[in-house]
Amino acid sequence: MQNDMKRLSFFHSYPKDSYVFMLASFVNSTGSALMWPLITLYVHNVLHRSYGEAGLVLFFQSLASVIGQFVGGGLYYRLGAKNLIVGSLLLQGLGQISLIFAKTWYVYIGMMTLNGLLMAITMPAISAFIGFRWHEQQYRLFNVIYVSNNAGVAVGTTMAGILAMISFSLTFLVNGITTIAFSLFFFIYFRKINLSNDKAMNIGLSPYSEETSTWSLLKNYKLYLFVSLGSMLIWFSTSSWNSGVAPYLNQKGMSLSSYSFLWTINGLVILFGQPITSLYNRFVAKSIGSRLISSALFYAIAFAFMWLLHLQYYDFIIGMFVATLGEMLISPSIPALITQTTGKSAPFYLGLVGGFGSVGRLIGPLLFGNLFDIWGISPILMLTSISTTVAVFLFTFQRWFVQGTRT
Repeated sequence: MQNDMKRLSFFHSYPKDSYVFMLASFVNSTGSALMWPLITLYVHNVLHRSYGEAGLVLFFQSLASVIGQFVGGGLYYRLGAKNLIVGSLLLQGLGQISLIFAKTWYVYIGMMTLNGLLMAITMPAISAFIGFRWHEQQYRLFNVIYVSNNAGVAVGTTMAGILAMISFSLTFLVNGITTIAFSLFFFIYFRKINLSNDKAMNIGLSPYSEETSTWSLLKNYKLYLFVSLGSMLIWFSTSSWNSGVAPYLNQKGMSLSSYSFLWTINGLVILFGQPITSLYNRFVAKSIGSRLISSALFYAIAFAFMWLLHLQYYDFIIGMFVATLGEMLISPSIPALITQTTGKSAPFYLGLVGGFGSVGRLIGPLLFGNLFDIWGISPILMLTSISTTVAVFLFTFQRWFVQGTRT
């Protein structure tokens, strides 16, 4: 009886239309998780390029992502949520399917760069959509949608290694189909809800007004600078999984599925570890600022542990578990912090913070790929330990500037 009451409580905790969004996010993330963990191994094993060159692919993809985040934040009020989200997702899905035909090195780089741009354009728009649509419950919804995304990651990464051993083209096809399905979902969804009475959800602020000019928004650095730099260092460090851990396991003679299994663990911890972070947020990190600081601490502990101990496969399992706790704290906190403190300018600032994060993803793969080719994994894990420790201090500065942020 008590379990039945808990289930009923969950289904009445959120707006009814948000559950459909959670399901669509789950399907989309399942498809996306089929491809991205295996990029480095695809470049090395199929295209027969070095790990440094694999880092170059991720460099260009992340460079496009930096541009895409800024463009997406700026286009939100020019195109409106519907046109921007539906259009960019549709083009992204078609781009992912086109990877099937990218059999040469330079064509593959070009297609991956285009996919990175289109994916990044969508990100700030979807985050702003959630924050504006369900304003009163935004933190909880950012978290539950994040969980549904990672439930999809758990399923997708489990399938990734298996499908990749059959055909990498199959992973590209399924990824593209799920993204197009996500686009169609938004198209139908936007037709059922009324955007005309919600200016923030539709076109909203004029991008040319003095109050919302790019320069005036950038001058208010306390709203975004330290959280942007901190997130940049975090995402810089997490790129070591793809450009450090993946080639290390491959070098040790482990199968593709051994690496994808680490991401399965990541998804399972996110899915089943919610009671842990809920208790942590309730008794330890009661504000969003505290959660950001804690997230960087967990990341720093995870990378320092793997730096000292990485001879056995289970060392990476433990590192992934601890790092995932940091991810569970940072992922819903950043969009919630930005939407709560920047009001109707949230799409711009979400794109700005996301752009900084993409700079981290831009530098990381190229640097780590070449570091691995020359010196192996130890200097990579040392550098990520230092970077995430610096992020702790940056998030502390952010908390000083933005006190009393609601949870």
